[in-house]
Amino acid sequence: MEGRAVGRALRRFRNRLPRLGHRAGSPRDNLGEAVNEPERSQENSLPSFAGGQHFFEYLLVVSLKKKRSGDDYEPTITYQFPKRENLLRGQQEEEERLLKAIPLFCFPDGNEWAPLTEYPRALKMPLVPPQPAGPGPRLPKVYCIISCIGCFGLFSKILDEVEKRHHISMAVIYPFMQGLREAAFPAPGKTVTLKSFIPDSGTEYISLTRPLDSHLEHVDFSSLLHCLRFEQIIQIFASAVLERKIIFLAEGLSTLSQCIHAAAALLYPFSWAHTYIPVVPESLLATVCCPTPFMVGVQMRFQQEVMDSPMEEVLLVNLCEGTFLLSVGDEKDILPPKLQEDILVSLDQGISDLTSEQINEHVSGPFVQFFVKTVGHYASYIKREANGQGHFQERSFCKAVSSKTNRRFVKKFVKTQLFSLFIQEAEKSKNPPAGYFQQKILEYEQQKKQKKSREK
Repeated sequence: MEGRAVGRALRRFRNRLPRLGHRAGSPRDNLGEAVNEPERSQENSLPSFAGGQHFFEYLLVVSLKKKRSGDDYEPTITYQFPKRENLLRGQQEEEERLLKAIPLFCFPDGNEWAPLTEYPRALKMPLVPPQPAGPGPRLPKVYCIISCIGCFGLFSKILDEVEKRHHISMAVIYPFMQGLREAAFPAPGKTVTLKSFIPDSGTEYISLTRPLDSHLEHVDFSSLLHCLRFEQIIQIFASAVLERKIIFLAEGLSTLSQCIHAAAALLYPFSWAHTYIPVVPESLLATVCCPTPFMVGVQMRFQQEVMDSPMEEVLLVNLCEGTFLLSVGDEKDILPPKLQEDILVSLDQGISDLTSEQINEHVSGPFVQFFVKTVGHYASYIKREANGQGHFQERSFCKAVSSKTNRRFVKKFVKTQLFSLFIQEAEKSKNPPAGYFQQKILEYEQQKKQKKSREK
């Protein structure tokens, strides 16, 4: 099972669009009962930081426990922070539904797990230290953080601290998470420092830095390139840009999670705002019948069940064979031809001698440049009131695109949730965010000025 593959698996289980970050825990002990936390007062909701965003909603430990009947195992939440005890009845029911669903995403193949005396390399999570040696059967655990923020590196460090405390005692986790809960969530590029006490180690200071721009964080395009041709990746990108239904099929959970995460990363600086499940549990396969947009991964053993489901206008990608089993048929015609050719030419320039980080930049760059050329002028068409509130001038924005084919695409794209959510954030901010996308916009505008100067 891919560590942290659940990245954003529950985004549409409720309106707050939670994201999951998780990691396999050290299965050094047999599973026991849920741990009780110290007595404390409860609040109806977590405090909000950095523009109304929560630092995190939950920390959970999900373990495999043997069913009362038979030898099968089922994933169960054995630790939860915070406990929501003072919610209204409707809120309580909503939280219970969410919490019941989370274990399915942490162990999408949980019904196949069994105690092991040795953990082969293939079963280790990529972000987890080697499992401790020792006799006796052991079962894996998953540490899971649900947050509205997609900062994988920051939460990875938090999970390191949680895992370290779990080795000492479950009770030691609570004061650390309570301190994190009360801390102000850092703005992009800023750092927050927490003071934490560990028995036998003393007081520690933990620095957590939120990256200024994290569009390639926890992204690995290598798997996507291994499974598909450049032309196919461009067609997947085109389908995602118009917010269509996309299903990935693969044997391995790692392949599914890496490829679907890479596909979503191609949309930067925009974010997929619909159902996103890297590995769909068997009990939720009906998701593929959903009438709204989705991007999901399904294990190959469920291929026939997916094929027999009533689906309309879906792109079904077989990552094992590198083929499209189903498609709408117009995927090659969605993007403007010239810009589509530019992406392909850039991708074709060769990656054989590049490092993993260089491959990510090589693959992501042409798609970022596509958005720079089509919608990079957005900031000039946000008119602001005296109080700083902006209003996007959609009609003028579209008219400003000189190429007819580009304008035809932009008129469709501005109607998507991808673009709407991006513009809503831009309207709130008095200045464009100082990220990678803005940097590329400035570089492109400078290049155009230089070209005009040379032509005079």
